[in-house]
Formats: sequence, structure tokens, C-alpha cells
Amino acid sequence: MASLNRALLVATACPRWRPAQRLGLQALAGAAGPKAEKNVPYQRTLKEEAQGPGAASRGPSQPLPSTASVVVIGGGSVGCQTLYHLAKLGVAGAVLLERERLTSGTTWHTAGLLWQLRPSDVEVELLAHTRRVVSRDLEEETGMHTGWIQNGGLFIASSRQRLDEYKRLMSLGKAYGVESHVLSPAETKVLYPLMKVDDLYGTLYVPQDGTMDPAGTCSTLARAAVARGARVIENCTVTGIRVRTDDFGVRRVAAVETEHGSIQTPCVVNCAGVWAGAVGRMAGVKVPLVAMHHAYVVTERIEGIQNMPNVRDHDASVYLRLQGDALSVGGYEANPIFWEEVSDKFTFGLFDLDWDVFTQHIEGAINRVPVLETTGIKSTVCGPESFTPDHKPLMGEAPELRGFFLGCGFNSAGMMLGGGCGQELAHWVMHGRPEKDMYSYDIRRFHPSLTAHQRWVRERSHESYAKNYAVVFPHDEPLAGRNMRRSLLHEELLGQGCVFQERHGWERPGWFSPQGPAPVLEYDYYGAYRKRPHRDYAYARLLADEYTFSFPPQHHVIQKECLACRGAAAVFDMSYFGKFYLLGPDARRAADWLFSANVSRPPGSTVYTCMLNHRGGTESDLTVSRLAPGTQACPVAPAFEGDGYYLAVGGGIAQHNWCHITTVLQDQRFRCQLVDCSEDLGLISIQGPASRAILQEVLDADLSDAAFSFSTHQLVQAAGHLATGTGMRSCGLMTAPWRPAWPSPASSSLPSPSWAVRPWRSSGLRASAGASCASLWRI
Repeated sequence: MASLNRALLVATACPRWRPAQRLGLQALAGAAGPKAEKNVPYQRTLKEEAQGPGAASRGPSQPLPSTASVVVIGGGSVGCQTLYHLAKLGVAGAVLLERERLTSGTTWHTAGLLWQLRPSDVEVELLAHTRRVVSRDLEEETGMHTGWIQNGGLFIASSRQRLDEYKRLMSLGKAYGVESHVLSPAETKVLYPLMKVDDLYGTLYVPQDGTMDPAGTCSTLARAAVARGARVIENCTVTGIRVRTDDFGVRRVAAVETEHGSIQTPCVVNCAGVWAGAVGRMAGVKVPLVAMHHAYVVTERIEGIQNMPNVRDHDASVYLRLQGDALSVGGYEANPIFWEEVSDKFTFGLFDLDWDVFTQHIEGAINRVPVLETTGIKSTVCGPESFTPDHKPLMGEAPELRGFFLGCGFNSAGMMLGGGCGQELAHWVMHGRPEKDMYSYDIRRFHPSLTAHQRWVRERSHESYAKNYAVVFPHDEPLAGRNMRRSLLHEELLGQGCVFQERHGWERPGWFSPQGPAPVLEYDYYGAYRKRPHRDYAYARLLADEYTFSFPPQHHVIQKECLACRGAAAVFDMSYFGKFYLLGPDARRAADWLFSANVSRPPGSTVYTCMLNHRGGTESDLTVSRLAPGTQACPVAPAFEGDGYYLAVGGGIAQHNWCHITTVLQDQRFRCQLVDCSEDLGLISIQGPASRAILQEVLDADLSDAAFSFSTHQLVQAAGHLATGTGMRSCGLMTAPWRPAWPSPASSSLPSPSWAVRPWRSSGLRASAGASCASLWRI
């Protein structure tokens, strides 16, 4: 049997991969194609039974019901967990449809690791719930063992920054009751005698981490769900999603169609994993994920490895999973293989392992556990997994279709996150929202212009995959999928040395570098797929300075900007904000329902308010301006009948707020419409004690307190262009349609862009109590 060292030598001697196709990526349709005869290292799989005689002609495992309260599509980890938690909530008539057998897609070959500590507090809670379900709840309910093994987890720190990250994780874990310990190299050697520790700064040990058996867990979940009244139907392929349009023009789920009949249902949960995109297309829903090959190898027996903890060496991008008396070795590489044409016939299948791609994991594994150099390889496991643009799952109700929920795109973490996410998804379906703050998982976090852009999805998903084991720094920014949404001031600000940050596809001004322009270049895939990496990349160098848990080197630059703003004024390009019009006969009723403050004031009024949900929680804070009816139909003064409001919403939550307002309008049947003008309107905010004097030079309006009072807005002329100005005490807004002729700071009285900083990064930046502020919305 070949050893890991032999495999490494063979891989390095092989020619490199073929030139990439499609955006510079490797073509995947090789002559060999996917393989179905390989084995995964689990005692229990359903593969043999599923592929037995007559499997192709076998019908559904039980008759289809004519109706169902909820239909879950996909019998993997997340689908089974969602069905189980729906049943626990008392949902009667929930049905799970699986095209083959449970786990036949991607779950059956997963490594099944569970690490309890993540940088996100919400994820720590989700992981804790998964652990409770698989280690305790299911066995108590069914009497069946899920295959849970608690052997502990060990995180390796090969740098001081990595050790700092682990100490932060340990502190977070203490708050949530997760036992963990930072060990010295010597203590690590005692715990794991086969490990090389002379290059370590330390390790983080979590004794209660462990592994799960995919088949055992899913079959137990299914049994527990069925015992509570749910139904699991295997060998039943979904062929379509029937949609109806109600009297108000709202698209809603009506039925699920299969090869063996249809099921009437108002709710579908798409847990189809790699195939979730195809299921989404059946319903006209965009699912932003890509499929990639993800692999690990299983070694022969290793003497002394028994009972050792699982290992994550993030700096080497490799994990070592205890597999009885052997190890499974895998990780995340910079050049993963994309599965270009996802086959709907692929069940219990694997691909041939590309040793050229897998080489780096072998190097890291041998460096960490030297005995692996002479250890044989028992089997290779390379299967498909789905990955998303931000390495977070896709969950929640799709904005395009009411009643269509997503529970997919788990980035090879579906087993460990499945319990927590299944619980939240079930609550989402039943009560309209999850119990925990799941915003970072909510599909509504992506703007439709991004989810429909395949290149953006591909680039960002690649970067998220390649950086999965990177240190999570507080001010990191992506290099992939940039320059998707830009304001017309972008080039002007860039020329002044603006260093941009990405928020929901927008290039948002961050701070100004004295070193000059630092443009964000086209994504180079970090040199993978024969792409030439950028050299002398100014933006990447500045971003690298942000890779710290302390103050970055440019902290003093931002400090000077803040001090200058306090004495004069600050200019903020806030075009990334959401800019919506709420118009129509019932707009006033809708506004009274949505907002906590009284916004039904005379036209010309602007109110700063919160937007609440039906549970009394806060969705966001925003400014709401009451509009006067007009007929000129220009962008800053739209024509409408009834009542009208202009909403300015923070850019980070704009799409979420759009979906929330739309849902309220649909559910309450308000006769009004929400118009998104975010791409058409610019928004510039001028703040500080000198803001009024500066604006007075470029506006034709009288900005005195008597003529332009607090919390009001007016149509004004700004350098010859129609705009809307709003007077506020700590933040003001002015709007105008984008025009290329808008004067640059060099040719107007606007303050120097060197004062343009984002206030939320600079503490204490506020206008004085008596100062006016303004923003230009649509220029």
C-alpha cells in the first residue's frame, strides 16, 4: 500500500494541471468522471442497499400524501435535522423527500467532525445544540446510538497571532460553558506523543469535541421524526415546484411535483446541498453556491494513535481526524476543483483524488505527525460539497418566493452545524423568524444583483474556501468579487487615496492613505489555476497591515482625520445606503405599522426612527422623510398618488430591510409599493460644526434655522442640480440624482476628501449640538 510520503513524491513528479477554463478555472469533466465504487471509512453506510438489484426501478419507499404542511427536500444532515426539529415543534404532516436514500448526496462521505469553538457567539450556540442532539437527546428518545465519539479537539498555533486568536476563542467558550485549555508545546507533547511540537507557540485543547457517524446520525434523526408524526419518503425525485400568484401579485409555493405525483403544500425547505441550485431554479429562486471537490485520505493503522484528539493545524490548512486506529487527513487548498456540471444522477458517488491538488495537505500532515511519512494509505475519499460566497450557510425564506426556505450551502460543515441550524430553520418556518440572531446566515444578506452574478459567486466562494483556515481579523476585507457596486464619486475618492471596503457589493470609503491611490484589482485567485498573481499590489499591502488584533499602522492617519473633522466638517460618501420610496394609498398605514416613531407628519418632515418586527424586536434604525405629492416624476421627487415616504437605511442591512418591509406589505395587504432607488441615488453626508457654512456656498437654499429647521427636508439646487437636503443635528441627508457633471471637490467649495472618514470606526466623531449636517442623496 502506498504511503503518504510515496504519494507526495508521485504528486510532485506529475505534470501540473491543464490550463484553466471559464474565468481561469480548471475544467472538471475528465475522462474518468465520478466514481461510485470507492468506500468511505464508516462501518454503516446505506450505499450497498441503495445500489442493490432493482434499485433503479424501485418506486418511493411509501405512498405520497396528497397534502403536507411542510415539504423538506433532501435527506442529508440538514434535511433530517430540520424535519426532526419541525416534528419536535409539533408540526403535523411534515414530509421529507429524498431522491435516493438518506445521506446519498454529500453527507455519507463527510468527515463528521464537530469543533465547538468558532469566532461567532451564535455559531458556538448552534454547535452546542448539535452536540446535545447527537450525544444525548437522540439516544434518550430512540435508544439508538448515533455514533458520537468524544475524543477531544486540538487546535495548533504555529504563530503568535494564531495563539492570540485561540485565546480569544477560549474566552468566548468560557462565556458559553465550553471547556477549553491553552497548552504549551510541552503539554501538547504529553497529550499527543506522536506530534511534532518544536515549531509551535501553543495549542488550544477542547476535551468535549468529537466526531459523528453520518449514517447513524441521520437514520436516528429520521426515526425520531417519524415517531413524532413526520414522514420520510425515499426514492422520490422532485421534478418541479408549483407556484401560484395571489390576488396581490405575490408569488407563493403551491405544490411539490415528483416523478410519482404531487404534494400540495404552502411551504418548501430546500436542503438539497450541492443540488440546491437546481431545486431553486425549479421555483425561480437564485441560490448563490458552487460545487467543489473536497477530499481526505484514510491511513493504515498507526500504533499509538488510539484515543488521540482530532487536530486542526490551521496554518498548514490541514486536519487530522481520528478514525479508530488510523487517521483521516484533509484540508482546504488554494486551488480546489470546481464541479462544473452537477449531475442529478450522482448518488453515493466519489471522484478520483487529484494528488496534485491534495499535495499540500500531505506536506502539512507529515510535518505535524512525522510517523505519517511511512504510513500507508488505506483509501481516498473525494466527494462534492457546496460552498458559498462568504462561507456561511444559506438559510431563511427566499425573497423571490413566499413559502420557499433555504437550508443549504453549509461549506462542508453541515454535520456540525446541522443540529443548531435545523432547530432555527424549523422555528423560522413556524414563526416567521429564528429564535437566535441568524442575520449572517439569512439569504437576504445578499443583494439580488450579486446572487444573479455567477462570476461574483464563483470568485467569492473560491476565496472563502481558500481562506477557511485563515486567522479571522476584525478588519479583513475580501479581494474577490470587488467593484460590483460603486458610486459616481468612486474614481474621485480613489484618486485622493481612498482605501475602500466592501459591504454588500458596494465599494465603501474606509480611510485615506497618504501613499496615494490603492485600487482594488481584478481577482487573481491567489495565483491558483495558472493565474498570474498581482505584484506590487498596493491595496493588498495596506490590507495586510490590517491583519492584527491591535491597532493597525494607519491608526494615526485615521486619528488625524477625526481631529480635523471635529474642528471643521466631515464628508461621507454614503451611497451604499439603502434608498427606498414607500408610495401609494396605504403608505401612511404601512408607515404607522412599520416604524416606532410617529412619521405621519406634514410633508417636508424627516424623522429618525426604529423599525420593529411583530415580536417587538428592532429590525433597524433609519430616517423616514414624508414627501409631498408631485407630478414631475424626477428621481428626487417621484410622482405618486396617496402618501409617500423616503427611507434612508444603513447599507449593511439595506437588503434585509427591503425584504422585511416587503413581507409586511404583503402580509398586511397594504396597497402601496416599495421602490428601490439605491442604484440611482447618491448619498453624501456632511457633518461637523462648519457643515452649514460649507453647504451654503453650493446650495441655493437658505440654511438658517428659521428657513431650514431641524428634522426637515427641502428640494434644493446643488451646483445646478436638483437635490433633496435634510437638516439634522447629528446626521443630515441631502439627495440628488447621479450626474457625471457633479463638481469635484477641487472645483467647488466642498471640503477636502482628506476629511472623509467613516464615523463608526472613529470613536467620538459627532457634530456639535447646534451644528447642522446634510447629505446629498441622488446626484
